[in-house]
Amino acid sequence: MKRFECRAILFDLDGVLVDSTRHIEQQWRSWALSKGLSPDPFLRVCHGRRALETIRLAAPELDAEAEIAAFKPDQVSELDALAPIEGAGRLLHLLPPGSWAVATSGSRATATARLHGAGLPEPAVLICAEDVVRGKPDPDVYLTAARRLKVIPAECTVVEDAPAGIEAARAAGMRVLALTTTHPASMLHADAIAPSLASVHLGRIDPGFRDPPWLELLVVDHQA
Repeated sequence: MKRFECRAILFDLDGVLVDSTRHIEQQWRSWALSKGLSPDPFLRVCHGRRALETIRLAAPELDAEAEIAAFKPDQVSELDALAPIEGAGRLLHLLPPGSWAVATSGSRATATARLHGAGLPEPAVLICAEDVVRGKPDPDVYLTAARRLKVIPAECTVVEDAPAGIEAARAAGMRVLALTTTHPASMLHADAIAPSLASVHLGRIDPGFRDPPWLELLVVDHQA
């Protein structure tokens, strides 16, 4: 059992709150094939990154900004089929208001659609691709979320599923809980590792002298 004390929990979205890994990979596979490209380079780097950085890494010969502008949004029927990660709804409903945020590499439209489609609440603080200049593994997305919640980075715990996101959280000076929903534990260098949010429990809530309160997270750690 691992114990985290923090004043804010910053969740990645895909693979952390919403079970969208296969959906994302299928999107990249279809897009790459439509361009006459092998999907493999995109699938190796797409998780945890903005589409802009994914294209720049996997196909530097392309005009990434032009390609992003031509992207088609998720189909509603596909989003309706997305499910929450096990334990996500329970944990979010237990957390005090203003003590958590979502920080994702996806667009705001996609993020809100996926949260709603999975039946999860939309946070007061939602940081998306449009809100930062540099995406993960740069720490901007997590530092921006902390500022919006009015907490310092050292008071935050990040929940991630991808190496790029873990790197971003580390660079921001935050502790990290990793879920093995997208990558094996061997690729996730985090403070604790769990298969899903079902292994994460809210312990003590200490109101203290200012909001948000101090939280105690108890994690059934699956790290070897």
